[in-house]
Amino acid sequence: MSRFQRFNHGLTLSPCGVAPGYYISRRWRSEVRQVRLCDPALAKLRYQRTFQFAFNAFRGNNPTISMNRRIILFGPMPPPYGGVTTYMQALVARLGNRIRVWTYGGAKPRDPSQRFVAHRRLGTLWALLAEGRRARILDATHFHLEYPNPLLLLVWLTLKWPFGFEWYKNIHDGSLPRRYPEFGGFRRWLFHRAVNAVDEFVVVSEDLRRWLAEEIGVRQRIHVIPGLLPPAPASASDLSSTTKNLIAPYLARATRVCSIGVFFSSYGFRDVAEAVEELRRRTNKDIGLLLLDGAFVRDETYREEVLWDRDWITVLEEVPNPEIHEILKRSDVFVRAFADESYGLSRIEALWCGIPVIATRAGETRGMMLYDFGDVPQLVNQLQSVLLYPAVEDPNPWAARYQREAEENLRALKEVLGVEK
Repeated sequence: MSRFQRFNHGLTLSPCGVAPGYYISRRWRSEVRQVRLCDPALAKLRYQRTFQFAFNAFRGNNPTISMNRRIILFGPMPPPYGGVTTYMQALVARLGNRIRVWTYGGAKPRDPSQRFVAHRRLGTLWALLAEGRRARILDATHFHLEYPNPLLLLVWLTLKWPFGFEWYKNIHDGSLPRRYPEFGGFRRWLFHRAVNAVDEFVVVSEDLRRWLAEEIGVRQRIHVIPGLLPPAPASASDLSSTTKNLIAPYLARATRVCSIGVFFSSYGFRDVAEAVEELRRRTNKDIGLLLLDGAFVRDETYREEVLWDRDWITVLEEVPNPEIHEILKRSDVFVRAFADESYGLSRIEALWCGIPVIATRAGETRGMMLYDFGDVPQLVNQLQSVLLYPAVEDPNPWAARYQREAEENLRALKEVLGVEK
């Protein structure tokens, strides 16, 4: 049978009353149907395509709806107040109802757009089962990679492939490169399993990007987006009556030094206390020190050493961010003494409040006076130069520059997550 005969096999002229041309005869259609039903190869192909379509639909890989991925921000929300919680709060305020929020720790949120994840009770399992399918998750938690928990990481990695969610790991921990050589064999194995499963990284500093790419050998895309975001719009507010009563001794001092962190050695509260004590002795001035304690970790012995026989130190715990800004505005200088700063949001917030900043040589340092972590005499000299011989230069130009950079960071995050503007 020729090619022309094969083409015309089963084709007959149209009957009267039907548009001219050819149509497939009933006999030929019946034969084609029988062949398709009986051919094992066609049946296998049809089964494979049906199964693949169903599996892709379950994972959410349908190309026609690839732009409709649910965007989930997974991280801690205040209280307690810290760098990551402040970052999450600002990001949620700016993205609004275009994203879904998973949070953990502290009190359960009242906002219906936020889901509380009891991660210590395998809450991530139920959250992924309910909302994780084909989602894009910006993960700012600590228990999947920075401090990998075996059980939580197992749940996360086990559900990642069948549910088809995209894992965008947001790393804020500047101490990770220093801690990594101390990891044991099992923790290091968990860490690399997590790294290999990440789809894209979002890190807050070039140092973290370089370490991941050169030391760890990461081949996935790494976005460097500092954690500085435009602050959430806030109405004019004053200190609460409770905070006013607690801070009264500090405000009564002639000169006021403020520092933010926790009572843990790497946060440098002891260095700040010793530096202020030396400056009080050297100048005989009434200098008060306020320590704003985030309270997310605490070394009680270290706390006692810092506060021992120093009645000029005032401590406030878990102060809300709006009140922190009011306190900074009433201070003369801000000291950030953290050794492992990845970026340093509190430094920028202090500049936005219009006061000079003294900080360690870690994280963001532009527009600030610097000292080496643990070098108390150097810190004393910087405090003395700020308090006794204040510079004429106004820090506001730096505040405006950081404001522009915060807007750029927000735009970059929106682009990475695929959030519509």
